[in-house]
Amino acid sequence: MALPQYRSVNPAPAASTSTAQLGWDERVAAPVVPGSARVQAVDVVRGVAMVLMALDHIREFWSPMTMRAEDVAHASAALFFTRWVTHFCAPTFVLLSGVSIWLSARKQVSRARTSGFLLTRGLWLVAVEVVLISLVLQWQYNLILLEVLWAIGGSMVLLAALVWLPRSALAVLAVVIIAGHDALPVIQPVTAGNAGWALLHNPPFVLPVTGLPPLLVAYSVGPWLGVLLAGYVLGPWFTLPLPQRNRRLRWAGLLALGLFLTLRATNWYGDPAPWGAQPRGLGYTILSFLNVTKYPPSLLFLCLTLGGALLLLSVTESPTSRPARWARTFGQVPLFYFVAHLLLVSGAAWVWTRLAFGHPVNFSFASVKEWPAAYQPSLLRAYAVWVLVVLTLYWPCRWYAGYKRRHSHWWLSYL
Repeated sequence: MALPQYRSVNPAPAASTSTAQLGWDERVAAPVVPGSARVQAVDVVRGVAMVLMALDHIREFWSPMTMRAEDVAHASAALFFTRWVTHFCAPTFVLLSGVSIWLSARKQVSRARTSGFLLTRGLWLVAVEVVLISLVLQWQYNLILLEVLWAIGGSMVLLAALVWLPRSALAVLAVVIIAGHDALPVIQPVTAGNAGWALLHNPPFVLPVTGLPPLLVAYSVGPWLGVLLAGYVLGPWFTLPLPQRNRRLRWAGLLALGLFLTLRATNWYGDPAPWGAQPRGLGYTILSFLNVTKYPPSLLFLCLTLGGALLLLSVTESPTSRPARWARTFGQVPLFYFVAHLLLVSGAAWVWTRLAFGHPVNFSFASVKEWPAAYQPSLLRAYAVWVLVVLTLYWPCRWYAGYKRRHSHWWLSYL
């Protein structure tokens, strides 16, 4: 979930099968899963995504390179895969947000309550992005960032209205958005007059705003709404008996990956950047094949990443290994972890650059010409910092997850 290369600018135990098949009114009247009974696979996979997310942000703040990580003509395979593996973060995070919304909605007494919560929760996430995350990430610069929290929050606000539609209609809408948005034209240039459409579907852009800092819009809402809707529509699967649930998830994941391979091989549709043979050899030709577009997320990007996420969801309901249990802890407190890891990564980078170069340097936004002469990129440094950050955050996240289990304050649903 890295910032999109703007350096020149000065991101449980389930209910029964029959319950999943009931309508809204019958479902909310059915026995409710206790708050402590969580779907373990959701927490584990979300936790894995968030741990990888930290690697992406650390790479930007601690080890930027002169070339783009996705540039298969110049980047090393190690740099490419360091970036590529983190592509799975945002789609997985947004998909599981949709799943969690459906699971939470089962506990609401009415659809109106769910709609109201989605509206306020969505606006809260947008506010956190604009007020807090922008401040944390872009010190030394004056921008308002609209990244993944904005995309999720904006999608929740739209879902607050869409939730009144039948599930079948939402499923069709999700497929249409995910499969069809690549056919829409890119808006260029973005102006105040067409910014509304650009916010729904466009690559990253900077929009000057009178009386305010410029907006750096990294995530357009439209495609991510499709992913959130997909998660919401898949929500009932997580109330099915485990073998049936895992079988559906597995087949859905294989179908998505099969569609990726078929469409990518033909270069026919689904991504604005076709792959091709590379002068550097077969290995880099394979990297070109895998190099799909995130901003905005193309159909092939989502087939690849969500296909992998669905397969992982099909095998992680009963985590037994220590890494899986650690990932589950992070996944139980997603917003807490998200804000805490950005504070730690960005704050530590401020201290490091001040000590190393005599003044703080925000490498995530600084252009190459602003880099200190003594700076040397190092992926090893990025991985070392990543391990330290994840280990440091484990205990606070474990404490907060326990606090949420022991308490039922209304404000905990917003944090």
